[in-house]
Amino acid sequence: MSSGSILDAYVRSAPSPQSAIDIFKGEWSSLFPAALGTPVQAGQIPLFEDGRMIWAINEFGGINGFNVLELGPLEGGHSYMLDLYGAASVTAIEANTRAYLKCLIAKELLDMKRVKFLCGDFLEYLRTTAAQFDLIVSSGVLYHMRNPAELISLLAKHTSRLYMWTHYYDERIQSDANLRHKFTSKGLAQVEGFHHILYRQEYQVSLAYPGFCGGSENYSSWLSRTDLFNCLTHFGFKDIRIAHEQTDHPHGPCLSLVATK
Repeated sequence: MSSGSILDAYVRSAPSPQSAIDIFKGEWSSLFPAALGTPVQAGQIPLFEDGRMIWAINEFGGINGFNVLELGPLEGGHSYMLDLYGAASVTAIEANTRAYLKCLIAKELLDMKRVKFLCGDFLEYLRTTAAQFDLIVSSGVLYHMRNPAELISLLAKHTSRLYMWTHYYDERIQSDANLRHKFTSKGLAQVEGFHHILYRQEYQVSLAYPGFCGGSENYSSWLSRTDLFNCLTHFGFKDIRIAHEQTDHPHGPCLSLVATK
């Protein structure tokens, strides 16, 4: 059999979860949960048993019966938790086709009965749908947007409850040799009367990695912490609570928040 033959894509062992996971061997971010029942080698981040999501669910007093929209599910970890904790439905939209296929693998392995994964751009979905949701989950998403304030304005049109985990810009980034070279410029912006500053962040060499899980362009725009909260307030989210703030995160300052109208 020659190198690069289509026959290389065939599995010759008995079916197993690891065989499915190994379709994207070396590209997984997530550690699969013990509930899978079979130890597997994937990623190292416990997104299927994420304390941040448990915190958010508790802050909302539970999500039993909720219709949830999830933006950028990555590999389905939070989708699994939303299903596990009683959501009536989870619509999860993923634009990265490799991540989308990983979500389908996770759905099959973990039997997510109330989760529907859609392949596409959630911004275009939010711009065109009239659907309303009991909760929108936006974890690891905002800092990958070119226009983050537009995303927040769209979220406000489709829900009164929001969970978000995000990085934000802080001037201390300029003192970090591992981060400052990625932030190349800043500029004034305005969305529906909200005036703010955008800090341009370049993905650079990350774009060469098959497991890349950023945005759909070669750069994104970050908000400052102050502009993040002012933006949420401007678009109607009045009750904002935060947790898991980490100012020394290796990829930039970050936090979790729940916001309600």
